Amino acid sequence: MNQPLRNDADKIISASLKAVLPDSAVQRALKSYQPRGGKTLLVAAGKAAWQMANAAVQALGQVDGGVVVTKYDHVMGQIPGVDCYEGGHPVPDEGSFSATGHALELVRGLKPEDTVLFLLSGGGSALFEQPLVSGEELQDITRQLLACGADIVEMNTIRKRLSRVKGGRFAELCAPAQVFSIVLSDILGDPLDMIASGPACPDASTCEQAVAIVEKYHLNFSEKAMELLQQETPKALDNVTTQITGSVRELCSAAAAECRALGYEPVLLTDRLSCEAREAGGFLANILRTHADDGRRMAWIAGGETVVHLTGKGLGGRNQELALAAAPGIAGLTGAAVFSVGSDGTDGPTDAAGGYVDGETGAALRAKGIDVFGVLRENDAYHALKAVDGLIMTGPTGTNVNDVAVALLNGQGAGA
Repeated sequence: MNQPLRNDADKIISASLKAVLPDSAVQRALKSYQPRGGKTLLVAAGKAAWQMANAAVQALGQVDGGVVVTKYDHVMGQIPGVDCYEGGHPVPDEGSFSATGHALELVRGLKPEDTVLFLLSGGGSALFEQPLVSGEELQDITRQLLACGADIVEMNTIRKRLSRVKGGRFAELCAPAQVFSIVLSDILGDPLDMIASGPACPDASTCEQAVAIVEKYHLNFSEKAMELLQQETPKALDNVTTQITGSVRELCSAAAAECRALGYEPVLLTDRLSCEAREAGGFLANILRTHADDGRRMAWIAGGETVVHLTGKGLGGRNQELALAAAPGIAGLTGAAVFSVGSDGTDGPTDAAGGYVDGETGAALRAKGIDVFGVLRENDAYHALKAVDGLIMTGPTGTNVNDVAVALLNGQGAGA
């Protein structure tokens, strides 16, 4: 392993994640918050809900009541004036429904001078839910959507119409109070109406689109569910102010800033990476191979979220697979490295956040009898990277704004 390059990678990862942690993101957003003289109530939903709520209460000093709805094992203590609940993800459960019920009770009967501070993060679609069908049917529909290959936009187009709180309906229930919404985005392009299915955002999707998705994937919906798909969601809201304060764009910007501080010239390739993980890894390796003899210290940055199509039964995640797929392409390059990390600190069903490879990784894998292409066929990047100290371990970060991949070149030349 090229230890200086690995040290730089670790510094870039640390700086990137620090910039999108809920604490700093919420505090930045609250600089423009102006109390209206009435009550300030807090509702936080999503995988980062506890961290966001805790940061908000620390910044404001106190709130007049609050509800946190987050994933199981994500509550990390008491927050003054706030009740914390946990629910199911990615499939909503009774914990999700009950916790959301407490949030709706909190915002009932508010006045125009009151404000609901609404903190939203990834995972909110499952965690913040009051279904208009039975809980069992909603769970079945969610599983159908997860299994059929529907993307997140298609899933949320359906879920909005089966919910009492999604698609702008939560903001309607808060009226006449104002809603000040702070959003950590986990969807490329930051479409507000799709992040956690847009509880406080006018819905841009249509009934026709929802029905078309059911037909496209041959989904099994009850008559009541189909009737709900025909009921239009709010298309305008006059009581909401929204700030997106954390997103993959900030993740990439922070990575670029740290690269520059370390002496690399950063190039942002995209903040909307969306392709096969192994294709992205091969592409970044090709960039490094092309520029290997330029004699410059460069860093190419790509943010987004790749996908993995399972062909084997191994262990790994999209970031680990991206990194491992780059290893053959940069084998022998003295000053080249590729790494990719998930901002939430977990990559697939593993305890790793991502993976790191450099020009020495290919030889190290061969020395251990590990064939990269065979590993990729089995989707077993975790064990291959673990064998050569290529796993990136951060632990859960408390945020969730997609992934960032970086290709580093320290200007030493090809070396092979």
